[in-house]
Amino acid sequence: MPVPILSKCLTLFLAGLVVATTARAEWFRFSDSAMTTPVSLELWAEDGQRAEALWRSVFAEFTAVDRMMSRYREDSELSRVNREAAEREVRVSKPLFEVLARAGDIARLSGGAFDVSFASVGHLYDFRAGHQPGQDEVREGLTRVNYRDVSLDEGSGTVRFGNPGLMLDLGGIAKGYAVDQGIEVLRQAGIEHARLSAGGDMRLLGDRRGRPWMVGVRDPRHRERQAVVIPLEDTAISTSGDYERFFIDDTGQRVHHILSPATGRPVGEVQSVTILGDDAVTTDALSTAVFVLGAEQGLALIDSLDGIDGVVIDGKRRMHYSRGLMSGE
Repeated sequence: MPVPILSKCLTLFLAGLVVATTARAEWFRFSDSAMTTPVSLELWAEDGQRAEALWRSVFAEFTAVDRMMSRYREDSELSRVNREAAEREVRVSKPLFEVLARAGDIARLSGGAFDVSFASVGHLYDFRAGHQPGQDEVREGLTRVNYRDVSLDEGSGTVRFGNPGLMLDLGGIAKGYAVDQGIEVLRQAGIEHARLSAGGDMRLLGDRRGRPWMVGVRDPRHRERQAVVIPLEDTAISTSGDYERFFIDDTGQRVHHILSPATGRPVGEVQSVTILGDDAVTTDALSTAVFVLGAEQGLALIDSLDGIDGVVIDGKRRMHYSRGLMSGE
């Protein structure tokens, strides 16, 4: 039966729309800074106007997380918790409760190597001024470092501290959470190919349109060099290193921001840890935990977890890989 001329024209018109839309689609890139770190987004979208609107929505997630979870903002939810939770139960928002609960999970999983109460000592360091606390200050601060003293009540959505003077810092997990939230914005909008990063935390949505994303792990002692480049897709990847916030003290020692919850001093066994997994809140926290544990114990932890891989560069600049990366699984 002959196809009506009107139907033919409509078919050709619709086909033309599809071709035109595909022709306009391209990669768009955006960058800014939030949570004291550079934030960048690369995504494949139909047009610049939609891409920019999505960028604004993604960046808004970082702003919201900073307002909730920054220890350095007096008006943040976390600062209110730090001020009041030793005296009474403090009701918090669902996102903050979720991050505190996840921090507790990683603390237990790592035997306390990841502990957001490290801020009870960490606040004594000033990396911009090149100041570190004396031994007596560290010793006193360590009496307040214990993730077990942070009690969460899921039913009431409240937080309570069991030790006066305890202080929390979510710098080792909050950026990963913000990255995950940003990716969810893109996913809900139907975006299939994107890369979102915030400092050492990154999440990849899909591949790079038929090719993997090539993600480099920085050489800890040479900013412009890559220690290794890994082809990835649909992955979260986080790196913790001793090269972002540090100073060299009078003895020539590197004093950096990744502190051992056991000693209150910077960890010196490794230079960087990179963790790969399904979500950035997990890889962010685990990269710190493994850094504190060191190469041997850290890799043992990685190899015990499903869906987690990692690369450790130790203090002698030797590279160690998890079993999954070595086997190519």
